[in-house]
Amino acid sequence: MEKKYIFITGGVVSGLGKGITAASLGRLLKNRGYKVANQKFDPYINVDPGTMSPYEHGEVFVTDDGAETDLDLGHYERFTDENLSQYSSATTGRIYSEVIERERRGDYLGKTVQVIPHITNAIKEKVYKFESTEVDIVITEIGGTVGDIESLPFLEAIRQIGIEKEEKDVLYIHVTLLPYIYGSNELKSKPTQHSVKELQSLGIKPDILVCRAEQEIGESLKQKIALFCNVRKQDVIQNKTVDVLYEVPMMLEKEGLAHRVCEKLQLNDCPNHKNWETMLDNMEHAKNKGIRIAIVGKYIQLEDCYLSVIESIKHGGFANGIQVEINLLDSEKITKQNVKESLKGYQAVIVPGGFGGRGIQGKIETIHYVRENKIPFLGICLGMQMAVVEFARNVLGYTDAASEEFDEATSHPVIHIMQEQINLTKKGGTMRLGSYPCHLLENSLAKKVYGKEEISERHRHRFEYNTKYQEEMEKHGLICSGTSPDGKLIEIVELQNHPYFIACQFHPEFQSRPDRPHPLFVNLVKAALTLKETEEEM
Repeated sequence: MEKKYIFITGGVVSGLGKGITAASLGRLLKNRGYKVANQKFDPYINVDPGTMSPYEHGEVFVTDDGAETDLDLGHYERFTDENLSQYSSATTGRIYSEVIERERRGDYLGKTVQVIPHITNAIKEKVYKFESTEVDIVITEIGGTVGDIESLPFLEAIRQIGIEKEEKDVLYIHVTLLPYIYGSNELKSKPTQHSVKELQSLGIKPDILVCRAEQEIGESLKQKIALFCNVRKQDVIQNKTVDVLYEVPMMLEKEGLAHRVCEKLQLNDCPNHKNWETMLDNMEHAKNKGIRIAIVGKYIQLEDCYLSVIESIKHGGFANGIQVEINLLDSEKITKQNVKESLKGYQAVIVPGGFGGRGIQGKIETIHYVRENKIPFLGICLGMQMAVVEFARNVLGYTDAASEEFDEATSHPVIHIMQEQINLTKKGGTMRLGSYPCHLLENSLAKKVYGKEEISERHRHRFEYNTKYQEEMEKHGLICSGTSPDGKLIEIVELQNHPYFIACQFHPEFQSRPDRPHPLFVNLVKAALTLKETEEEM
């Protein structure tokens, strides 16, 4: 079959759920037997979100091939269970950077380089990268809101694709808002009308409108929207708010989104939602057993900073048949004096990744407390590094032990930057990014959790465990249970004689799926449940 292209734009305001709509549609089409790839174009001029504060756009999601991307790619992967790549993410900054690099090389043979055709051609190249793959349907989300000056080149590029491809192979979906006015108790369609008018002025006629509304959209309002926005009534799809994020695909299925997409793109429409519906049924019947898990970090004002970690805990909870209460605790406010009170009532603790020295001491105090009080613990990236630092300080007696990231003068750099990383930095790189293999130690907790000897996990870090201290650490009980195949890099550490104390240099949250939860989170929740049951028996 010919490749099909679906473009999703947003109007009125940002944050309406374009990413969830794109991810949900991907799942619905996959459930019809199609190979789907999701893609995100972000209008900001940063080359990628890797150097941006998490407060700007939430977490940085990393793909297998090491691309630092927008968090929407995490939604895509969790919903479709398809591993994406660098081709699934592009920003204005990356597009312009590539075009300027080509101009400097002389690729344009002295021509005047312009937005049209050079920038738009570069954007289209990103979409057409999937032409040589087995993908049947490419779903491309355009970040931002129609009317933003930054997104104009992307909108022009997808308009051109609509002309270059057969009409039956291209579809435009516009996600918009119907605000509810409480004074008059009615939904208003005028902002949607203006947004569609703006999109049409750019040469794009939306085929389907996905309308976000807090109240039910009546048939008469759907008819009005259809009339004024030049679409059929059945192409006005309501996007309701649901209790659980993973209910969105089936909600949109009932609203008829995928059915209309299949009709317009002339696709077979034979859905099989059995597995997804079984998963939702399990979630619905998950019991609330009062399990509380704390994420101790420093970006707690915005939950999206730890989005994948939060979702992975939920996945682990559902796998254990329970709902988990998740709370974010500010590591800057945790001290030796208040750590006991801060962690009171939690059955497990996660210290996630991060950069910079702010809040580090609070993380160390947290790890010290959970280690000594046998509270289930999972350290991720920086969380693993701080577990090593804490152990060196409080068990080995190296009171100034630290990471070179925060203290270059320390006499005990238990976390350091390796020569390979220094060489990488000189070449223009800064971090170990993407998937790397890991060998697990026989008879270790890690081996028991994963159930196999070889794994592959995604990384995003600069500093590593200093193997100079490995022998002494292991002699005192902090075992290196996961290493690179050559044994030079430490990937996992775990504590002996503890119910669940494990920390990894990689980011397991990037590979957790609602229907295929990551074993590190599944077993963390299981250990928390055991602790809760023990507390109740006492």
